[in-house]
Amino acid sequence: MMAAMSSSPPVVGAVRGRGAKSNHSGRFESRQREDFHDGWGEDGDLEAPKLTTMVTPERARTIISRNDSPDIGFGQSINPYRGCEHGCIYCYARPSHAYMGLSPGIDFESKIFFKPFADVLLEKELSKPGYKPQVIHIGGNTDPYQPQERLLGVTRKVLTVLERFHHPCTIITKSALIALIARDADLLGAMGKAGLARAAVSITTLDRKLARSMEPRCATPPKRLEAIRRLTDAGCPVSVSFAPVIPGLNDHELEAVLEAAKAAGADGAHYTVLRLPLEIKDLFREWLDSDHPDRARKVMSLVRQMRGGKDYDPEWSKRMKGDGPVAELIGNRFTLARKRHGLNELRFALDLTQFRVPPRAGDQLGFGF
Repeated sequence: MMAAMSSSPPVVGAVRGRGAKSNHSGRFESRQREDFHDGWGEDGDLEAPKLTTMVTPERARTIISRNDSPDIGFGQSINPYRGCEHGCIYCYARPSHAYMGLSPGIDFESKIFFKPFADVLLEKELSKPGYKPQVIHIGGNTDPYQPQERLLGVTRKVLTVLERFHHPCTIITKSALIALIARDADLLGAMGKAGLARAAVSITTLDRKLARSMEPRCATPPKRLEAIRRLTDAGCPVSVSFAPVIPGLNDHELEAVLEAAKAAGADGAHYTVLRLPLEIKDLFREWLDSDHPDRARKVMSLVRQMRGGKDYDPEWSKRMKGDGPVAELIGNRFTLARKRHGLNELRFALDLTQFRVPPRAGDQLGFGF
């Protein structure tokens, strides 16, 4: 159960600090809204509108999600938040807001849901007699360290439970909060040293101007490199995620990003290419036409060359890396750069054998004879 929330009115043009340029209805809504301009503001007489982020608790019944997709490297995940204030225009999670009667556009980045009892639910699930531990990935859908985490601390509570149960986890973010919240960095460092945690920091570009346009509320590229450095100094191994690779826009930075991440302390790397399922394709093209009109045609042409002439191909064997000469070139460049910078070491396996359910208050303890 969750609080009812209706879509915001249609939004025309840029909204300050947001990635999407519109707020069209989700695909499941019976009534469709359409943006229009009434003529005001064309001569710069009105400032770009501002939006306030709305945060709503979601009364989830379970906290661990499970999947068996062959191209996803984890079977269990936890997403403390639904929707993401970072506003990354390419975010593959945007279409999920349509299931809630909201728009994958502006609504996705301004109407955020959080799970206030995530730690309680997690402890309950991990304590079940039949539970068999396997690595839990935190943030597989939306960022666990988006701005609201500083206030709400849901991810922090989840990590605390995992540490108490000695349960292995991986976590991915493009936020510097993971390292700036000292307690979390120390906790991940201790878990990393024990073989119970590994982090990944997503760096899509080193160009601050492109990052501001493409990921308007994320940490700057230098801050993300600093997060890698702080986590590795604390003892948590870190990989860099160069994702998504957008041909004609950021692909030329592949080698530079891996080099900078290595210098910051990263010991692994991975990448995915741009994915444009469902509503994302229109949101992304709208953004390209607005923010990068000089590159729009070239970018979409290269994207289609990786997708068999379409904007997107959902086939499992192709959706993460693409297909064809453009995709092969990106893959070959990544392989060479990863090897050159020593980021191709086999990732150590996190230790499942340490898992144990901690005693509760009042439980009878063994005498240790």
